[in-house]
Amino acid sequence: MKPAIVGIAGPVLSAAEAAGLARHAPAGVILFGRNIQDPPQLARLMAALRAVLPPAADIMVDQEGGRVARLRPPHWRAHPPARAIGAVYAHDHGHGQRAAWLTGALIGAQCAQAGFTLVAAPVLDVGGAHDVIGDRAFAADPETVAVLGRAVAEGLMAAGVQPIAKHAPGHGRARADSHLELPVLDDIADSDLVPFARNADLPWMMTAHIRYTAQDMHDPATQSQPIISRVIRGRIGFQGVLITDDLAMQALSGTPGERAARALAAGCDIALHCSGVLADTEDVLNVVPDIAPRQMPRSTPQPMDVQALAAERDRLMA
Repeated sequence: MKPAIVGIAGPVLSAAEAAGLARHAPAGVILFGRNIQDPPQLARLMAALRAVLPPAADIMVDQEGGRVARLRPPHWRAHPPARAIGAVYAHDHGHGQRAAWLTGALIGAQCAQAGFTLVAAPVLDVGGAHDVIGDRAFAADPETVAVLGRAVAEGLMAAGVQPIAKHAPGHGRARADSHLELPVLDDIADSDLVPFARNADLPWMMTAHIRYTAQDMHDPATQSQPIISRVIRGRIGFQGVLITDDLAMQALSGTPGERAARALAAGCDIALHCSGVLADTEDVLNVVPDIAPRQMPRSTPQPMDVQALAAERDRLMA
């Protein structure tokens, strides 16, 4: 199995994509809005992916709620952004924490029903100095972020999907969009680390494409051995599966394969490449090494009355 999760181009798996996935056996595939039209189409795509992926492979989706959602109305339920849940928590801690768990459970239930096993949420970034994070962050208070992030993650796991906490060691203070350029910060603030350290026992975390010059003058966290070993594995204490943010983002340089190789050499477990451009995907999968199949974390779903949970969440968010 290859330690990479990759994108595909459109709503139908092409013959070339299917052959490449079967040949390389990646750890998974990530789907985006370009891949998702409606439930019947998504079911066909999921079946096509499962026919060529290794049995242990994950199928991943970004489904935070708010503006970061790939499953959207009219076919799927909308969910509030993290900042709206943080506002409820500021008024009533109990209601806010329950709304966060319910949101995680509802997102998890819809993703699990569609066939996803891995959801890129919750966001544990503190604040949101740039709009790329903005209302995706629960609050500017690290303790609030820690509590609400935990609640969302527990809701996701209760629904039977695995959460990915992001973006370690903290993207909230960055004033640039790493999709477009490399953000640079002088240092990692202790407050940035609080939500991640409080949630260090979660199964997955995602790195940030940010250069923190006090820790590493040259490389962003995703490709920084000092930051991964001393901060993410050390100060935060995370020992689970560490996945990169999208390696196709413009914060990074080099070919797709070079970007993936540097991230894995720095200590990431999984290289994530999302563009769906076949040549770039092939470059990543040709470069990353074969590894023995690993037992990825899995969650056992709890029985859920989705309609009742949605009605309760709506009351708390009103």
